[in-house]
Formats: sequence, structure tokens, C-alpha cells
Amino acid sequence: MKKILTIIVLMAVAVITSTAANDSSSAAKKTLDKAAAKFNIKSGTTANFTISGDKIKQSGTISIKKNMFQASTPNTIVWYNGKTQWTYVKKNDEVNVSTPNAAKQASMNPYTFLTLYKKGYDMELQQTASGKQVHLKAQNQKSSIKEAYILVDANSDIKEVKMRQSSGWVTITISNVKSSNLSDAMFTFNAKDYPKAEVIDLR
Repeated sequence: MKKILTIIVLMAVAVITSTAANDSSSAAKKTLDKAAAKFNIKSGTTANFTISGDKIKQSGTISIKKNMFQASTPNTIVWYNGKTQWTYVKKNDEVNVSTPNAAKQASMNPYTFLTLYKKGYDMELQQTASGKQVHLKAQNQKSSIKEAYILVDANSDIKEVKMRQSSGWVTITISNVKSSNLSDAMFTFNAKDYPKAEVIDLR
């Protein structure tokens, strides 16, 4: 009889735990869906950001439209048109052309999460003093972004993104988010604007 009761209790605990986990995952997805909707504006969005990690610390501005972005810092300008990325290094007057993976994109674009969380990640919602925090964990540990924490405030604005890559943690803070009317052309490098720059194709 005791064995039967023990089995029943364990089964009940398993069901309750599973239900709670599913509820947390559902709430986490709803939180990110709502935050993502604010950036899926057809005309585009701009924001200020600061990126810090083991080997980097830089601030700048970013413009986003659909799956495209342009990011500018005191040292570099990055254009990404949804397929190809151009990185202009001001000091060397050179442009590196590449096809970035998710981790490379995320290192310059904090809104990579807009599609990241929808596939291949387990998620849970955590309540903090600063707002709702969604914890993402890759189902495949070979993923370029293995883990992330996304902090969303009461207005569904993303305030901070922390990501764990193979090289360690990167933290991105975001402010001054505004909707803007952006042209698709601004997300592609225009060689005419940098006539003396050396173009290096890394693809």
C-alpha cells in the first residue's frame, strides 16, 4: 500500500511540475511575442545600445527593419541586408564582407532574438525587480548561442539581453527605442560612399 501511495504521489508531483513548466514556457513565449511585435514594424525601428563582454565594450546606435539591420559604433559600421553582412572598420578603412551565423549577428544586433526564440530553445519566465526575464536554453548545445536571458519591462520594451556563446557571456543594454521610416537601401553597403576603402570578401 505504501508503495502504491508513493507512486501516486510521485506521479502527481510529476504532473504538477510538468504543468508548471508548460505554463512558464507559454508565459515566456507570450512575453517575447509581445516584445517582438514592437519591432516588427514595417517602417523600421532605431535604438541605442551598449555591448559588453570579455573582450569587447562598445556603444552605438542600431536601425532595424524586418530581418535587416545597420549598427554604428565609434569604431565600426555594420550593414546586414538579411543575407550578407558588411563591416566597415574605420581605423583601417576596410570593409569585411561575410555571411554571419546567429552568434555573429547577435554580437552586433540585440534583436536577433526576434526569430531565435521561436525554434530550438526551451524557455521559462522569471519575475525580477526590473521586470520579466525570459531564460532561453538551446536544445542543441552545438548552437552558436547556447543560452540567453532577455529582460522585458512593463511596457514590453527589451531592456537587456545576455547571451552565452562558446567564447563566454555578452551583455547588451538597450535604450531610446523609436519607430522610424527606414529605407531598405540603408542596410546594404554602398561602395560609392567609401571610394578608398579596401573590400575583403570573407565568404
